[in-house]
Amino acid sequence: MDQYLGESMGPRRLSTTLLGAFAAFALLLAAIGVYSVMNYLVSQRRHEIGIRMALGASQREILKLVVGQGMWLSLLGIGFGIAAALLLTRIMTSLLYGITPSDPLTYIANSLMLLAVALLACLIPARRAMSVDPIIALRYQ
Repeated sequence: MDQYLGESMGPRRLSTTLLGAFAAFALLLAAIGVYSVMNYLVSQRRHEIGIRMALGASQREILKLVVGQGMWLSLLGIGFGIAAALLLTRIMTSLLYGITPSDPLTYIANSLMLLAVALLACLIPARRAMSVDPIIALRYQ
């Protein structure tokens, strides 16, 4: 009976495993994308960050500035993603098992996971922004 059950569930198990692998890869791509955008924004604002630090901004304020901007962009993306997901899950109702298309716990858990990944991706460029030397940043043009 175990063998029969295993054979009957094989295709579904394979598709679930592939879906999980693709989801992990999508999360990795999202983290790389957030990191790249924030790294680019920090490099473009290097002169401004140097002026802020020369005028007395603390490293904590610079960290808050960069992470705040990254988290704002991430929240905006998550908001659009939730709106699109609410519309598209109606199509996928037959593929869902054990949850409804608008399960709030699923949306909250996924949003929190994406926010955590975005926060980690923002911290690296923010730490780089905190270490900007105001003198070098003001000379660099």
